[in-house]
Amino acid sequence: MGSDRNKGRLFVHAYRNDCGVRFLNAAADPSLYFELFETTGWNRNYMATPGEIEQALQKSWYTVSAYEGEELVGSGRIVSDSVLYAMIYDLIVRPSHQNRGIGTAILQRLLRRCKNAGIREIQLFCAKGKSGFYGKRGFRDRPSDAPGMIYVLDQ
Repeated sequence: MGSDRNKGRLFVHAYRNDCGVRFLNAAADPSLYFELFETTGWNRNYMATPGEIEQALQKSWYTVSAYEGEELVGSGRIVSDSVLYAMIYDLIVRPSHQNRGIGTAILQRLLRRCKNAGIREIQLFCAKGKSGFYGKRGFRDRPSDAPGMIYVLDQ
């Protein structure tokens, strides 16, 4: 679960922004998260089951969830080795709630957690058409000759 541990106790931190959205440093209920994940269209390719999405969520190093009332309106998560690398995955804001600062607030919380942990490199996969959002917030494209490739599994 994406929360902080302190002397053996589990803490979940909650914050509100000026739009009335509540942010929790914790994973959402898996069924709510799956429904939010489905709003992206990504699952047309992944074809992940609710159980698989729940498993991915549980294995995250850190997660931020955003709520308006009881509705999950955004989420972002990190997978990390806790020392050198962190990868931001699935920064999602419900389409009806985009352009209200929710994605920026989630990203700020994810980055702060990495910086506080001393992570040396933060990476992410960016959805098509979203590189401008991340570029305005300090991310930059890797050079075309930079290390890094993706292995495409046979379907």
